[in-house]
Amino acid sequence: MQQNKTVTEFILLGLTQDPVKQKMVFIIFFIFYTGTLVGNLLIIVTIKFSQTLGSPMYFFLFYLSIADTCFSTSTAPRLIVGSVSAKTVISYNECMTQIFALHLFGSMGIFVLILMAVDRYVAICKPLQYPTIMRRQVCIILIIVAWIGSFIHSTAQILLALKLKFCGPNLIDHYCCDLQPLLKLACMDTYVINLLLVFNSGAICSISFLLLMISYFVILHSLRNHSAEGRKKALSTCTSHIIVVILFFGPCIFIYTRPPTTFPMDKMVTVFYTIGTPFLNPLIYTLRNAEVKNAMRKLWSVKITSESK
Repeated sequence: MQQNKTVTEFILLGLTQDPVKQKMVFIIFFIFYTGTLVGNLLIIVTIKFSQTLGSPMYFFLFYLSIADTCFSTSTAPRLIVGSVSAKTVISYNECMTQIFALHLFGSMGIFVLILMAVDRYVAICKPLQYPTIMRRQVCIILIIVAWIGSFIHSTAQILLALKLKFCGPNLIDHYCCDLQPLLKLACMDTYVINLLLVFNSGAICSISFLLLMISYFVILHSLRNHSAEGRKKALSTCTSHIIVVILFFGPCIFIYTRPPTTFPMDKMVTVFYTIGTPFLNPLIYTLRNAEVKNAMRKLWSVKITSESK
């Protein structure tokens, strides 16, 4: 870490300074975060131990749930604790670590969503070649590449953050550390860094969203040649993925593809994709997926039966 900074810690202002609203924030986001942990861990355990969820789609869903759990954990606990604390102080090193974790697991979620779209494209548009193209070794390599890509992206983000010089004030008008709110506090010209931020995070969000929507358009267009039952199953799966893509990428594009200006809704938009989306993903992928629900029932019924014996 750089040692030439007069600011060694920051104060996070959180979502609100109103004591009554802070209690509401604590209750609401404690429930959201608990639901995120329970829902995603349930999916992780079910896919890990189920004999019926061995397809590439569930292999990728396993890693999406891991990414979502870690992504939410990088921000939610501090928001929850901060809502009942007199002052939320975060050290400079902790702030940099949070930025790294936020972008590592956020970008991993993006890359896994892309891999899930690729999997659906091959399954629907090239069904005969699917077992060969999406074999287990290929899926493992793709996940490794996704982790490497995420690490490169988050490293680029942290290098940009480390270039910022802070000499006061140290009040971050946000509930977490990220480059956008930190740019406002830097006592230096941040024009170039903001351009690099937009080019890095903004480009990843925008291009990924565009590619995903094009791929799902191609998939849905190709369904016209399938049977009614095949169309229904494919539509159910693709609809779930499209909902997740829109919920996640909409807020990301809003935050990372604009000049360094702030809006009153910025914090709530960030809350939606850092805490809201990881909470909704398990609901979307389980409530709309009969295979996952059946696997959960079988797994937990076997566990309960074995324990009763």
